[in-house]
Amino acid sequence: MRLAVDDHGNPEIFYSIQGEGASTGAPRAFFRLSGCNLHCVWCDTAYTWNWQGTPFEHVSNQKYAIAEESVAVAVIDIVDQVKAFNPPGIVITGGEPLQQKSKLPALIAALRDAVGDHLFIEVETNGSVAPTDTLFELVDQFNVSPKLSHSRNDRATAIRPEVLSKFATHENSWFKFVIDTPETVDEVTSLIGDHGIRREQVI
Repeated sequence: MRLAVDDHGNPEIFYSIQGEGASTGAPRAFFRLSGCNLHCVWCDTAYTWNWQGTPFEHVSNQKYAIAEESVAVAVIDIVDQVKAFNPPGIVITGGEPLQQKSKLPALIAALRDAVGDHLFIEVETNGSVAPTDTLFELVDQFNVSPKLSHSRNDRATAIRPEVLSKFATHENSWFKFVIDTPETVDEVTSLIGDHGIRREQVI
């Protein structure tokens, strides 16, 4: 799997407190996957996708060298580091983790084997890449954050009705939106109405 790299040149795997969504305040082991299909101008993890030579805009105007910010890590190495934390749960974040969705079932199975079946699995996603049915069974909670117009992504890429509707049908999906103006609230209201998102699913 490809992981982002931290400030010390190591794969970004760490223990912290979940700061957003339905699990706010819960201790979690995090690991950050590299790469994203979207390119939000205000993204706080642009080092996972804003590579040198790409045309993407960002408020920082900073580009990153992919060889310095991304590294291939074997599943066993991820598992060993997470096991050392003995966490009650993990958060798979990014970037966009579901770009590597074909590798996630084996990783989740290995993590539960190593830490225990009680391990609570969260995936943070922008909601534009559909999980497999297997992932819906394996993941305890999807934290879905669709990107609105102020992110300056192409809407057809960022808002995919069939994907959002699929997330909306699963009780393990929670939706989170970045709000900057009252008009953004109107955009969210339209979005949840258009895609069958229940209001109680919205953080």
